[in-house]
Amino acid sequence: MTQNETNAQPSTAQDEQQTSEQNRKFRLNLPNRLTIFRMVLVPLMVAAFSFDHWLPWWNYLAAGIFFVADMTDIVDGYIARTRNMVTNFGKLMDPIADKLLFCSAFIMMTWNGMLNPILCIIFVGREIIVSGFRLVTASSGKVIAANWLGKLKSTLQVIAILWTLLGNPIFSRWNFAFDFGVMCTAAVFTIWSAVDYIIANWKAVKWD
Repeated sequence: MTQNETNAQPSTAQDEQQTSEQNRKFRLNLPNRLTIFRMVLVPLMVAAFSFDHWLPWWNYLAAGIFFVADMTDIVDGYIARTRNMVTNFGKLMDPIADKLLFCSAFIMMTWNGMLNPILCIIFVGREIIVSGFRLVTASSGKVIAANWLGKLKSTLQVIAILWTLLGNPIFSRWNFAFDFGVMCTAAVFTIWSAVDYIIANWKAVKWD
């Protein structure tokens, strides 16, 4: 074996190790795969809304897809925290996937006449405003985790969406508009959480 061949062996092993490390970096872990899966479910849910003219149970299909997608958000967050799988990709794409899911549901419900346009503007507008503030504050190095108000807002929105899509089950027997009531309550907490977020991050924004 020549001297050049001897020197080439460590270099080759080092290159293989670097390639292996790069492959691990680009390999998506389970939480990130669930996030992508949630994004893939969004167009399927939107498509379900367009089946209303020929599929009698289209609303149950849309509600089922939304429920599964929302559950992936809970599961991927739990796995990422408990198994130390938090990644930059997840920090970026997870909230985007959430907003894509909820905003798509609100817009399609408005398109189908199931949601008041004003409420849709409140829900979607809040996400746009908060996302803008989040981008600005993130550039300054300040990141604020979701508080109890934001989590309560999201929970109410999930209940409101599902109950509306399912035709106000249980409560419709007594002609009680639970679906509309919880939707309005969700709108109130949506506004409240937006104001709370803006106030909390106001000083982090450079206004001049």
